[in-house]
Amino acid sequence: MSRKKPIYLLDDTLEVSIFYESSDCDLEDNICMEVTESCPEDEKVFKHDESHLYLTHEQAVELANALLEAVKQSDANS
Repeated sequence: MSRKKPIYLLDDTLEVSIFYESSDCDLEDNICMEVTESCPEDEKVFKHDESHLYLTHEQAVELANALLEAVKQSDANS
């Protein structure tokens, strides 16, 4: 597992880390998006304090491309 520096969202109460889970190298969905929330219960986006979403290579590429496309459109309209 090689963790990358977390990305903080929503006033730094939502922490997102994305990393390759080497212990799951035999599985198709071995890219982990870990989401951790540190906010009051009534403000939570997720049900639990910490959630792990496992993505396949293709899903990770689609997510990355969608984010990059949104950034390009945002830049073009700024």
